[in-house]
Amino acid sequence: MFGRRRKKRDKETERAAETEAQPQRRGAAGAVSFDNEIEPVRASEQPAKDADQYRRTGPWDSTEDAPEADRMDLGSMLLPMEQGTEIQVNVAQDKQNKQKIIGVTLVRGKTALQVQPFAAPKSSGLWDEMREELREQVTKQGGKAEDHDGTFGPELQAVIPIKGKKTEDGRQLGQRVRFIGVDGPRWVLRGVIRGEGASKPEVMSEIEQVFANIVVVRGEQPVPPNELLQITVPKKIQEQMAAAAQQRSAQQAAQHGNAGSSPNGSASGPPTGS
Repeated sequence: MFGRRRKKRDKETERAAETEAQPQRRGAAGAVSFDNEIEPVRASEQPAKDADQYRRTGPWDSTEDAPEADRMDLGSMLLPMEQGTEIQVNVAQDKQNKQKIIGVTLVRGKTALQVQPFAAPKSSGLWDEMREELREQVTKQGGKAEDHDGTFGPELQAVIPIKGKKTEDGRQLGQRVRFIGVDGPRWVLRGVIRGEGASKPEVMSEIEQVFANIVVVRGEQPVPPNELLQITVPKKIQEQMAAAAQQRSAQQAAQHGNAGSSPNGSASGPPTGS
């Protein structure tokens, strides 16, 4: 009897040694550990959102491994600097009559892509709400907007009336515009596409790739949801913006002095950016 017990213990010891020597099996979900060891999740990782499926290839969060590219640091965004792409800084005057950056436009050929990063809550994104607000704005302007399933998920394709432009028979001319956007970790990146990228399929994918290569830097500072994240520009571009503003002022002053010789009574300065 004692001999049988000893043999049983020996067999159990052999089975245990064989189990330890076996490599971990891998299934559809990845490595399967039999000793119940779980690799701790890094604290820097953000909880996954359902909407993140639309940005598996970008746009990227600064905590993610984005593809290497030459990008311009604009504070809350790192914009790709590709050959043939011009970066323009969009500014507007605030209540104190000071210039405030409200977005950045990337011009590529006959296509323009304006991008704006917004703060969002941790639990859910804001892109669905933004699309409804944009739809209302387009409708109020007399335009039309339709939902489409695009590369980055739901997008809004619209036709916006061009003020002062009609056909010979009196019909209002319109401009095709695409509103695209994605929800990221505590941010929303919104894009407005005009020109050929809003109407020609062969150009759409090209400008979409530019949008996908953008990296958003959310930062840890508290920002209310739906508020634009701060965009900063390098000193060189600030100097170019100041020079462009002076040139516009000089052109406007010259036109006021020669109003009779001006064909349209308006002036537009050169685009700012690099």
